[in-house]
Amino acid sequence: MENKRTLVIGASENPARYSHLAVLSLRNHKQEVVALAKRIGQVADVTIQTQFPQNENIHTVTLYIGRQRQAEYYNSLLELKPKRVIFNPGAENDELARMLKANGIETLEACTLVMLSTGQY
Repeated sequence: MENKRTLVIGASENPARYSHLAVLSLRNHKQEVVALAKRIGQVADVTIQTQFPQNENIHTVTLYIGRQRQAEYYNSLLELKPKRVIFNPGAENDELARMLKANGIETLEACTLVMLSTGQY
């Protein structure tokens, strides 16, 4: 599988959270991961950072935060220019999806964990 450096927004140290499982699954699939959250932490070999990455050459952004918490990331996401943004269940946001598409960024309403497990990532 091609390395698709992935930014996980809403990463969590809590093993019960899907964002935690996504970081683990991405690493198990040999993907580089940048994890972002409000609190610094650690998931396996990935450090969760609190500053939005700059010039990180991110291929995919996967969202694990609800619509109401996404607005603060709109400009940063557009400047980051990832190839695609995955809206995981509960993170759907038509407004952000329209903005991303208008800037040539692919959007998917999908589950990162399912995509990885079925080879669609």
